[in-house]
Amino acid sequence: MGPGRPQPRPARRARGHGLARPARPRPGPVRCLPGVRRAVRRDLPLGPGQLRASGPTAASGPHLHGRESALVTTAPHIPAVPALAPTDLERLVTGEICDPHALLGAHPDDDGVTLRVLRPLADAVRVTDPAGGLLLSLRHEGGGVFTGRLPDRTVPDYRISVSYGEQTHEYDDPYRFPPTLGELDLHLVREGRHERLWQVLGANVREHESGRGPVTGTSFAVWAPNARAVRLVGDLNHWDGRAHPMRSLGFSGVWELFVPGVGDGCRYKYEILTRDGRWIQKADPLASHAESAPGTASVVFTSRHRWGDTAWMARRAGSGAHREPMSVYEVHLGSWRPGLGYRELACELPAYVKALGFTHVEFMPVAEHPFGGSWGYQISSYYAPMSRLGSPDDFRSLVDALHQAGIGVIVDWVPAHFPKDDWALARFDGTPLYEHPDPRRGEHPDWGTLVFDYGRDEVRNFLVANALYWCAEFHVDGLRVDAVASMLYLDYSRAEGQWLPNVYGGREHLEAVEFLQEVNATVPRLNPGAVTVAEESTAWDGVTRPTDHGGLGFHLKWNMGWMHDSLSYMSKDPVYRQYHHHSMTFPAVYAHSENHLLPISHDEVVHGKGSLLAKMPGDRWQQLANLRAYLAFMWAFPGKQLLFMGQEFAQDTEWSADTGPDWSMLRHAPHRAVRDLVRDLNRAYLAEPALWSRDSEPAGFRWIEADAAQDNLYSFVRHGTSDETLVCVFNFQPTHRHGFRLALPHAGDWAEALNTDAERYGGSGAVNPGRIRAVAEPLRGFPAHATVVLPPLGAVWLRPQ
Repeated sequence: MGPGRPQPRPARRARGHGLARPARPRPGPVRCLPGVRRAVRRDLPLGPGQLRASGPTAASGPHLHGRESALVTTAPHIPAVPALAPTDLERLVTGEICDPHALLGAHPDDDGVTLRVLRPLADAVRVTDPAGGLLLSLRHEGGGVFTGRLPDRTVPDYRISVSYGEQTHEYDDPYRFPPTLGELDLHLVREGRHERLWQVLGANVREHESGRGPVTGTSFAVWAPNARAVRLVGDLNHWDGRAHPMRSLGFSGVWELFVPGVGDGCRYKYEILTRDGRWIQKADPLASHAESAPGTASVVFTSRHRWGDTAWMARRAGSGAHREPMSVYEVHLGSWRPGLGYRELACELPAYVKALGFTHVEFMPVAEHPFGGSWGYQISSYYAPMSRLGSPDDFRSLVDALHQAGIGVIVDWVPAHFPKDDWALARFDGTPLYEHPDPRRGEHPDWGTLVFDYGRDEVRNFLVANALYWCAEFHVDGLRVDAVASMLYLDYSRAEGQWLPNVYGGREHLEAVEFLQEVNATVPRLNPGAVTVAEESTAWDGVTRPTDHGGLGFHLKWNMGWMHDSLSYMSKDPVYRQYHHHSMTFPAVYAHSENHLLPISHDEVVHGKGSLLAKMPGDRWQQLANLRAYLAFMWAFPGKQLLFMGQEFAQDTEWSADTGPDWSMLRHAPHRAVRDLVRDLNRAYLAEPALWSRDSEPAGFRWIEADAAQDNLYSFVRHGTSDETLVCVFNFQPTHRHGFRLALPHAGDWAEALNTDAERYGGSGAVNPGRIRAVAEPLRGFPAHATVVLPPLGAVWLRPQ
């Protein structure tokens, strides 16, 4: 789906590492001293799989690298040192080596120190002290392997000086450093329990102990257990990985290399030798930054952001999703205002959301995804914010700005599947690694993607740590988990015979269940106040039940049933709504079976479904009136709520990821009026604990009128934890109702808290001004009632005075 791997970069001067041969004119005919032509040919660079015989001339002769200038550089100064065994030399030259540190670097023994460097295409290699003083000139053994020996048994603090023609580069030796992962890290990786996995895998700039003080560089580490060899390739070596083979850290499957002097901005990939002998290049699964499309490289990055949301994070730690308000504005960052990056969004989005009264934003996936048409739901780099809008710190600045404005941040998280891009996670080390090896479990037939192998400890760890990463590193307040149903059922979207049952013969994906439970237990434990939200469209029992009671442990679940039923009802002409009356009442039957969030998301306004306004029947006035009444019904019904961008001002056309919301519609008064209604709905919602403090309790909701099908009328009471009361009435007929007798919880004075037919919202003005007197005369099982006006296609909220 995404573009292929980047082509090799043009040769250029290395940044102080001496890691690639500069471009230069092709040399003329080779001129050799008499009697050494055979040795010269023996010392020409070796190709993969080529190992020439190591005779006395090749082992001890001068460095004749096909150029006469090389003859004067080394031989008189090199102490005698045994040549590498042919098999060891071949392993270094071909790259098929898992222990390069055993051969490269400095190796002391009783007689001195052997120094060995791998620099393909180099003309000469010298060993210097940190000040540049010459310690030793190395002899070329073949294939770019240079060797020398110091008589002192103490390893000096040395550097490497590499000459390519007339250019010389100085660098520190990566092969003089111990591993950056300790035994505990490797144990946790093997067990699938490393909760800070991104701090040991991926690319991390750090100070690493050299034995003679700390040295700054970047540690690279990748999990590739089935690789025969792994090399680091990138800007640090002009995309020629032969000079940087990585070492295997045993049964952990981790390959590691610390490269001193490499820092932020360096693009890189891993070059992996597969079991069948192919070299493939892969982006780093744990890269914290990624190259912008069409590039596919990973990028070394260190955060320098200083957070200013301390007060927000402290308040969040004591919050509870079930007992507090949550009104969510869903945003596709790339199209909210096309052309704005994270920094520009940080200046505009918080103010807009705050003015409308939303408590949270939910971002459609922000992890790196090469194909913009996937809207972020086909992720190639799970640990890197998409770079097309800026750097990871730019994204941090956006989250920080929202927090300082008092707005929470939820991000869409996609652990259900990933794309088949050959440079990313798919068959990462040449074998099915992150995906399940059996296509009956490892491929998604609808989306053409791959499914994670949730039963593999390291894969589960990769995903659990990723959830923790977004909370810890970017301070996000919640994760909305995409496509949960596709994870829970082994036969999801699969025909008979195309799915693999679980060990008990059932259709439940037991490993996925355990994975989701681990995520939902771990995220709030390590990030107090953070929430997880499930997009789950089936009747799976216990989605929001705590894990210690056998549930999946989500805090909230999208109420997809409410969304489908209510939109189906609203799309009907009022003449026919009486035959679908149950569509609005049935969701109340299961409203408290889970902790719900009511979503009108991007999924409902794309792919020919039309906008929310376009779903409403009637002429334009009736469409707008229907929409206003529906939004009031949504805000009043049990559960939190989510509205996708553009619907807050009744966008007329469906959403396009290329153009975003049609902001020009705000030039028209009826659309500004809908935006004002959404603002006032949020204000009233926040001011009325009855609408949110008992969302999870059946006692927080009671029908007044649930069976008035012929009148297209509904009414109910919402109760708060401190005896707060709000009565909500909805007339989905296009007719005024004067003198309507409304049952109420108690006698006394009541007043309108909201009326969607008010003239300021573009309505007809059928309102109930002043006080409404309820008399103590029972009606419909309630102790009192009042006479009110119900507006056409309108909603009225009443609160006691």
